[in-house]
Amino acid sequence: MTELEKLKAGLEYCYDDEEVDAIKQNAIIWCKKYNDLDPLDYEGQRAVLEENLGSVGKKVWIAKTFNCDNGKNIHIGNNFTGNYNLTILDILEVFIGDNVMIGPNTLITTVGHPITPMGRRKHIGIATPVHIGNDVWMGANVTILPGVTIGNNVVIAAGAVVTKDIPDNTLVGGVPAKKIKDIENDVE
Repeated sequence: MTELEKLKAGLEYCYDDEEVDAIKQNAIIWCKKYNDLDPLDYEGQRAVLEENLGSVGKKVWIAKTFNCDNGKNIHIGNNFTGNYNLTILDILEVFIGDNVMIGPNTLITTVGHPITPMGRRKHIGIATPVHIGNDVWMGANVTILPGVTIGNNVVIAAGAVVTKDIPDNTLVGGVPAKKIKDIENDVE
């Protein structure tokens, strides 16, 4: 198998493989194009997002500076706000539902690395998708780690590091993020 085939199969892969790296290089180029657009050129921004993301719903806004690893693996629903300095390391898929707000300086990552020095020396990565439900609000400086599923009507407090799945109708916070309380779903 090629390193890209291993990556897509959810196996360990070499993250600086030429084919894998070409995807990242392309993302660097188009993210720069996006970030260099006039901040009030909403039509131009939308066009770049539609061209480079996997799917884009209605009323999607991502503030500058935005960075990603691919773009084609990002799927965003309707009514989305991604605030300043959003980074999505989408070496595998990131699915974002409707009515999601993401605070500034947030990281969503699908890739992790071995905890052993030999694995890191070999430039090994392992990726798992991230799923974010509807009606989710992430405060500033949140980190979402690989493989996490976030349910519907979830609030993630500023500075939280989400390492595990979060059920529907939950407020979480802390490092690692833990349940603080249940929250009401007033739209059902």
